[in-house]
Formats: sequence, structure tokens, C-alpha cells
Amino acid sequence: MTTNTVRFMVSLAIDEGKLGAFEDAALLMTADTRKEPGTLAYEWCLSPDRQRCRLFEAYTDADAVLAHLTGPVVQTLVPRLLETSKDSGFEVYGNPGPAAAELLAGLGAEIFQSWQGFSR
Repeated sequence: MTTNTVRFMVSLAIDEGKLGAFEDAALLMTADTRKEPGTLAYEWCLSPDRQRCRLFEAYTDADAVLAHLTGPVVQTLVPRLLETSKDSGFEVYGNPGPAAAELLAGLGAEIFQSWQGFSR
């Protein structure tokens, strides 16, 4: 693949009785992430029972990933989100760069390096 794009898929299990607080944190995270210039996508998807969530993220390149990981959304708002849910899986697709890869490993992310294919 010739793309520098890096994508995340975060799986979350929402704590019983905390959907409202989860939604509040997610709305703040989305609003703040929207301001990050290297963010291409940031989309939340809920299961029909509203107990599980998938967060899909896409960044232009490794620099954008590092800026996100060291910025206020991850440093301040992710801990708030995790007061309402549990991380049940975190996958990264593409090359996040060495500095971001180290941070991601500390968050329990599994990194899948791009192998072949295309994006449009």
C-alpha cells in the first residue's frame, strides 16, 4: 500500500447504567477531535442493545496520530470515557511511526502494518 493513512478500531463495552455519561464523553471527544487537522474520520457505532461500541478513527499520517495521542482528547477525555466503559479491543492499521507505536503499545493496541491493497 502506498498510503500513509493510519486507522484505529477501538472496541468498548459500556458499563451498565452509564450510557448517558458515556455518550457525554463521546460527544466531547468528537468535538475536540474534529479540531485536529490530521483527523480524517472519527465515527462511533453502537450495538442494537447500546452496550457495545466501536470507534473508527483515521489519520492522515504518523504525525497526526502522534498529535492525537499526545493531545487533550487522549490525555484528558479518554480517562473520562473509561470511567463509563471498558476497552475490549484496540487495533491499529498502518504505520503509526515509532513514537506513536510505543504509546499505542502502552494502551494495549495491536498494530497491523499495511501489506497490500489500495484506498480511494
